[in-house]
Amino acid sequence: MRLSSSLNRLSLKVAASFAIGLGAVLAACTSSEEPTPSSISLEKIGGFEGSVLGAAEITAFDAASKRLFVVNGANGTVDVLDLSQPTTPKLVATINVSSMGAGVNSVAVHEGLVALAIEANPKTSAGKVAFYQASDLKLLHTVTVGALPDMLAFTPDGQYVVVANEGEPNSYGLADSVDPEGSVSIIKVNRGATPTVATADFKAYIGKEDELRKAGVRLYGPGANAAQDIEPEYVAISEDGKTAFVTLQENNAIAIVDIVSAKVTAIKALGYKDHSLAGMGLDASDEDGGTNTNSGTAAIKILQRPVRGLYLPDGIASFSVNGQTYLVTANEGDARADWPGFNEETRVRAHCDKGLDPSVFSDAANLIFDSNLGRLRITSTPNGGTTGKNAAGLCTELYAFGARSFSIWDSNLNRVYDSGDQFEQRTIALPNVLFNASNDNNTLDARSPNKGPEPEGIVVGRFGSKQFAFIGLERVGGVMVYDITDPKAARFVTYYNTRSGAVGDRGPEGILLIPAYASPNGKPLLVLGNETSGSTAILQINLQY
Repeated sequence: MRLSSSLNRLSLKVAASFAIGLGAVLAACTSSEEPTPSSISLEKIGGFEGSVLGAAEITAFDAASKRLFVVNGANGTVDVLDLSQPTTPKLVATINVSSMGAGVNSVAVHEGLVALAIEANPKTSAGKVAFYQASDLKLLHTVTVGALPDMLAFTPDGQYVVVANEGEPNSYGLADSVDPEGSVSIIKVNRGATPTVATADFKAYIGKEDELRKAGVRLYGPGANAAQDIEPEYVAISEDGKTAFVTLQENNAIAIVDIVSAKVTAIKALGYKDHSLAGMGLDASDEDGGTNTNSGTAAIKILQRPVRGLYLPDGIASFSVNGQTYLVTANEGDARADWPGFNEETRVRAHCDKGLDPSVFSDAANLIFDSNLGRLRITSTPNGGTTGKNAAGLCTELYAFGARSFSIWDSNLNRVYDSGDQFEQRTIALPNVLFNASNDNNTLDARSPNKGPEPEGIVVGRFGSKQFAFIGLERVGGVMVYDITDPKAARFVTYYNTRSGAVGDRGPEGILLIPAYASPNGKPLLVLGNETSGSTAILQINLQY
């Protein structure tokens, strides 16, 4: 999600911060010696109401002090909540960083040490990471990192903090345009001493833009070289703490970073999802209640369509099975549309004003109607200078934003599973919110032309011998839970949504797993930072045996 204000630059950074920071311990403490649940369910047991848009974004937890750190995007601060009683979190302090930058984008915690990613003013300047002591909120150190540090995470042993510096431009092609390079900062924490910073950058790819595009990496910012166009978004770290996997959301790719050497070792394109295949459909219109018309009404029609979905993932997490590393991604989708000089977002009927190529699209004349594909939001720039049109101006390919799903990939970024159209199928008839409503309304079909439920945040956890993925749906709300023990055959477990129409917990941005051994009440907890409602929801994970 991208809002026009600085709030939206907090786009998810799921606070897997705690889950990552304790990943090694979690793996050890949730071995096959523990009972393995037959299933799990979610239950809301508490919450904190910020009641303002952006008042709850990313969260991180310190077990020793029982403090929950919540990024408050409305104020650019961090709210510190006492979570000793998860049913009644209480605000005990606020961390103000106005002397260091424009506001906080992300927070992570490891064994009493709190790290904050702080955006500069302007955002195109170098940002900072500040380290605080969780127990008394004493500022310990600040270090300089890249432009727009958007998400950060500790390695499992706490020795390093990995920071995704998005490096967004302020505009394209204008007199005052600035497009900083994206980068990944590797901070050696050096507890008790001064942290040091190394930079994994993308300078080696300058001049190799055509090679990257040919491989499927989207590079399309006007006048931008590879280093400028690459925008790191979110970080997952392998269990051994040696490798970081960084989503390059707008580029539809993932960078693999060697942490110790602070080097980008590879960039892997993710390709696209074929929505014409069985089980991979989508509801592409909010006016599909008619037949071949441009003036239809809202209806629920999840159909196979000749559309390609760009994964464009935001949240990412890693887990291992039998010594093999796998990645899970929340395939949110994102468009460059927030700043002057360039906007790739359009609709099928506007972009394909001369129609669809009938040699590619069967029933081309009818597909262009708003009741079919005409309302669907797509990119006008699939990659580089391409438009997806032939010489006659007819559209030959349609690329939508996001995949409306979560995916599982092996460590070489080969996709082994995708949830297909299950998110939309399972939210057709909810008792508390209309199908594909957005996070700021309860309007039927509102998000169907644009990313649907919009999965944004994802975190994984192991219970006994089973692995589970928890995926937050930014628009319709709630959390999808899947058993991913067999990465190639993930299985839906449950879905939980605490909104009520246009009120309640809406717009889950950050999702955090607190394992039972670290939880204040001895039960595993899931914490949701709900951006739109500004509320922090505390969910208990109930295990059934």
